[in-house]
Amino acid sequence: MQSAKLSRETLLPLLAAHVIANGLGGASLRPLAKAAGTSDRMLIYHFGNKETLIADLLDYIAGIYSGALEMAMGSERSQTRGELVARILEQINLPAMQGFMSLWWEIVAGAARGMPGYKQAAEEMMTRQLEWLKQRMPEGDPDPEGGARYLMTLIEGALMLGTVGHESTAREGVLAGNLTPD
Repeated sequence: MQSAKLSRETLLPLLAAHVIANGLGGASLRPLAKAAGTSDRMLIYHFGNKETLIADLLDYIAGIYSGALEMAMGSERSQTRGELVARILEQINLPAMQGFMSLWWEIVAGAARGMPGYKQAAEEMMTRQLEWLKQRMPEGDPDPEGGARYLMTLIEGALMLGTVGHESTAREGVLAGNLTPD
């Protein structure tokens, strides 16, 4: 790739593909640069610093994830909160989404460890996902914002349980829960 063709817009898809496939791996600039066919100095030139690069990259990946989930969910709106959760969990558990999920848990772990930029990136990603979920709430839901927060908590908990081998606990918990607004 010629440096004249490099820009944030051309670099982000290349970096995202690498990170989705391989994880952040400590977010070292050299492997990222190699994946984009450039140098670590060129990454800094285009993004300013490593923290901005990671934040922009994770925001870009969140957009890809939201778009993939949106396409998989289709245009038909769920009739109930329970149906919405079931549809989301079904899509998230597909093999094509596993790179995103592995990366998500890596981000969560980095945030828990206090790694620079991870908590901010996770907060921004969750804010974006909450807004997406609010827009997908069933028609006529009396509290789409509160419902989105409730469902996000349920979804994240179910995903975490599934990740640690408790898929049945997550499935039974979701089925047992009252997902209708009061």
